[in-house]
Amino acid sequence: MLETLFQYTATDAALTWQHALWTLLTSIILGTVISVTYMKTQQAYTANFALTLIVLPSIVAIIILLIGSNIARAFSLAGAFSIIRFRSAPGDPKDIAYVLFSMAAGLACGVGAFGYAVLFTLVLCALMVVLRWIRFGSRQRLQQQLKVTIPENLAYEDVFREIFESFGVTYDLKRVRTSELGSLYELVYAITLAPQADVKALLDAIRIRNGNLDISLTMTPPVTEGY
Repeated sequence: MLETLFQYTATDAALTWQHALWTLLTSIILGTVISVTYMKTQQAYTANFALTLIVLPSIVAIIILLIGSNIARAFSLAGAFSIIRFRSAPGDPKDIAYVLFSMAAGLACGVGAFGYAVLFTLVLCALMVVLRWIRFGSRQRLQQQLKVTIPENLAYEDVFREIFESFGVTYDLKRVRTSELGSLYELVYAITLAPQADVKALLDAIRIRNGNLDISLTMTPPVTEGY
């Protein structure tokens, strides 16, 4: 019985209601497992994307069931789907990986390889959970964005070097922009703080240096890296 799960393919039998329902049920269950894994391993996610991960395997499985081994039907569906254009910007790499993961699960269900579909879904979901648990690839120190306004009489290249070095801040000047008809400069830094850094003392030191002009520090990094 167990071996048949790993040997069965869609070409072994004609499409029937029972096989179609079993394929849809399996793909929905696997999509739900993938979606729950995604939600448990992500700090921020949208409900629409979580729902998409549940539905996507079923859609792919239906497409594979309809195509079967008919080459003409495969080319017809390829032409029909070529008119679809995805206008959204590319998302997080992990989101793209989960989309491909869901499509692979649906593909396996569509060809009738239910055993392999369940196997690689469980293995990859466990892998995602383990990577999240060990925080693989995550940085120990978070990069933040610092915006500081200074008067025109200060040399912006090294104006805060002593302060950054005294607080152990790694910094990189990303952008310089003038404002107020050139009387002010807006400096944009990418800085890296130590986990126990005294942020208030750092901002106070910068505020004294720039004459109490505007200061903006993002409390979360612009791009979340790692798990």
